[in-house]
Amino acid sequence: MSRRIRPSQVLVYLALIVLAIIYLVPVYMTVITSLKPPAEINLATAWQPPTVLDWEGYATAWTQFAPKLKNSFVLAVTATLLSTFLGSLNGYVLSKWQFRGAHVVFPLIVFGMFIPYQSILIPLFQFLRKINLYGGITGLVVAHVVYGLPITTLLFRNFYAEIPNELVESSWMDGAGFFQIYKSLILPLSAPAFVVTVIWQFTQIWNEFLFAVTLTQPAAQPITVALANLAGGQAVQWNLPMAGSILAALPTVLVYILLGRYFIRALLAGSLKG
Repeated sequence: MSRRIRPSQVLVYLALIVLAIIYLVPVYMTVITSLKPPAEINLATAWQPPTVLDWEGYATAWTQFAPKLKNSFVLAVTATLLSTFLGSLNGYVLSKWQFRGAHVVFPLIVFGMFIPYQSILIPLFQFLRKINLYGGITGLVVAHVVYGLPITTLLFRNFYAEIPNELVESSWMDGAGFFQIYKSLILPLSAPAFVVTVIWQFTQIWNEFLFAVTLTQPAAQPITVALANLAGGQAVQWNLPMAGSILAALPTVLVYILLGRYFIRALLAGSLKG
């Protein structure tokens, strides 16, 4: 017997289709504009696909973006790995090794998630200059690691809270130490939490602009700054910034394509429970 489709389900699917179309319209406009020659780009034919595919915009954007892409990869990979690992250690300590003041330390760390970038930009700029880290990728990595610790700590702490304390206590009774328990017991169970935090941090760091434009010199600037500069002139050849935006978005899109299903499983596994 075939299942009858209710009118409410039809409305839900129609709404989802409409929302998907609305979401994909900017993607469509970006792609077709990036493939048009500059002379063909105008408001009258903005919705029409290119008559001839022109890849010159991608070639030019790639030439200008290549050094910035390297900067972004170094920044995003380094800061993601450091903030994820440190967040894992914080979550391990705050969930399995209770100490005096833990109930105060944890809320203070999480409070860092709600501090706007703009409010600490000047002190952060002055601090990095005093320790001779202003202008390079290293200083930007430090800023993103520190700013990423609240969310990574929260995710790992909530995930580790689901691991029975009896496992840690039995390992302790068997003679295992702090780091041995983390390495042999906690770390092998942490894959779902690591997937969530790596995807979250990589995406946030790769797309961040404010720190990138204020805390680095031109040679160390990541791709977001290069993309803004590409579209910042008075007579913009719009195929260039459109092609550049696609190149800039590809790494994060690939991360979600490769790890997206694991991301959903990790969420369902309880890494965001609290």
